[in-house]
Amino acid sequence: MDENKYSFDNPEYRKTYWHTCSHIMAQAVKRLWPEVKLAIGPSIDEGWYYDISAPFAFTPEHLEKIEAEMRKICKEKLKLERFELPRGEALSFMADEPFKVELINDLPEDAVISFYRQGEFTDLCAGPHLDSTGRVKGNALKLTACNASYWRGDSSRESLQRIYGIAFPKKDELDAWVQRQEEAKKRDHRRLGKELGLYMLMDEGPGFPFFLPKGMVLRNTLIDYWREVHKRYGYVEISTPVILNRALWERSGHWDHYKNNMYTTQIDGEDYAIKPMNCPGGMLVYASEPHSYRDLPLRVGELGLVHRHELSGALHGLFRVRCFTQDDAHIFMTPDQMRGEIKNVVTLFDEVYSVFGLPYTIELSTMPEDHIGEAADWEFAQETLKAAITDMGKSYVINEGDGAFYGPKLDFHLEDAIGRTWQCGTIQLDMQLPERFELEYVGSDGEKHRPIMIHRVVLGSIERFIGVITEHFAGAFPLWLAPVQVKVLPITDRAADYARSVAAKLDEVGLRAETDVRNEKIGYKIREAQLQKIPYMLVVGDREAEAGTVAVRTRAGEDLGAVELQSFIDRALEEVKTKAR
Repeated sequence: MDENKYSFDNPEYRKTYWHTCSHIMAQAVKRLWPEVKLAIGPSIDEGWYYDISAPFAFTPEHLEKIEAEMRKICKEKLKLERFELPRGEALSFMADEPFKVELINDLPEDAVISFYRQGEFTDLCAGPHLDSTGRVKGNALKLTACNASYWRGDSSRESLQRIYGIAFPKKDELDAWVQRQEEAKKRDHRRLGKELGLYMLMDEGPGFPFFLPKGMVLRNTLIDYWREVHKRYGYVEISTPVILNRALWERSGHWDHYKNNMYTTQIDGEDYAIKPMNCPGGMLVYASEPHSYRDLPLRVGELGLVHRHELSGALHGLFRVRCFTQDDAHIFMTPDQMRGEIKNVVTLFDEVYSVFGLPYTIELSTMPEDHIGEAADWEFAQETLKAAITDMGKSYVINEGDGAFYGPKLDFHLEDAIGRTWQCGTIQLDMQLPERFELEYVGSDGEKHRPIMIHRVVLGSIERFIGVITEHFAGAFPLWLAPVQVKVLPITDRAADYARSVAAKLDEVGLRAETDVRNEKIGYKIREAQLQKIPYMLVVGDREAEAGTVAVRTRAGEDLGAVELQSFIDRALEEVKTKAR
């Protein structure tokens, strides 16, 4: 690990690099406009941001000036020096920065109050940082956006401006990143969803997506596949209510740990909550009848609609919404079944992700500070997860302290076609909620025992996964998923009836087909179908009608020539069956 310590491959070094960049940016802003006030400037998953209060709106021209000043600061090779101050001196030192004063006042009485100085600029900060601004390559940094934000994410507080940036050790790495961003814009699921008629988001329901007819075909096809896979892996499916009473959420621990993200209501004078997750309902289903060790493992799946209150600024297409369908499953098992069941879930994940061409990495998240249960139980659960993954020859990285409040978890980060990663699947090992719900099974010894539980999702949420694969495939879904699989295009009005008969035969065998009988030139119709990213176009004219053939074209522009209709049908059905990409 030491040889990797100062490499961008090391997440800690990367965070330190970007955090230092945020200070360089803040220094540049203060040099250019001394009147601005600074809030906070952390590193994030990709780059950094700094929240700033300014008497004007930052424009692209402002960002160019800040970038230029940042490059000057990098060339100055200013040393970053850490120092500490007692609370009173720290407050006096930051007297002109009201947001910093509030941060200091909110620190615990015994907190160490540290600062970092670089040249004439000093910022309240816990660090760490690089030792010099010269470590940052000025020609390999870029400010990427400026958005509105609120102080501490509270819409009732001061309105701020959040400037985002990114930097790399080499310019060619920045250039590659910029190219990926351009490609990502082309693949943006919000734009493609509108262009392809899949889904939309409306001001009347911010964060609540609308699925259109073609989007419903895509969604239902995905759900059909989910059900088919889970049936083969021994799951049964249930459905639990969307609204359940407060007592249940208190019992599960969600009321204490999650109520700020829950929508609540009153029914008959009693508090209720719209479910933010499916787990407690699954507990009630298990507890509704007695179980023997012979019933276990019991694998229970649910496509449950959940609602979570997200801040408006955090909403983003299908990636961050306020209601979504979580493809949950809960597995109830005996202690000696734990390792085998974890492997079974990972095997299912392997099958599903390979269908979409999504390789993954695994992250093991350990016990957080805010947790329930004994440390010994957590340690046992964590070691079991490690052992199961190691048995399968898979590697993982540790994410300290980021487990769910009831248990450690394995998170699966999927890599898409342009190298971005998306956390979708998760396996959470839980020895706490079965205790809270007093779940039991009768063991081979005739005594009552507490089952152990796995919470897991493979897609994460149907809506978000649709967003991910829309961008992964750039809207050009494989044949089995495509809302419209075939477009039949008559060259002349005389061939229109034959085109309709071809579409009818395709429909009979389960292929989703449409005809385009508009009075337009065939080239125009082909281009329109390609823009709609329809996998196959069947061009038909007098010759094809007479011979019972179709001229096959693909959305990629390939002309496969004339073939018998049945030959095309056989080919297409095989492609659907094998879920070819």
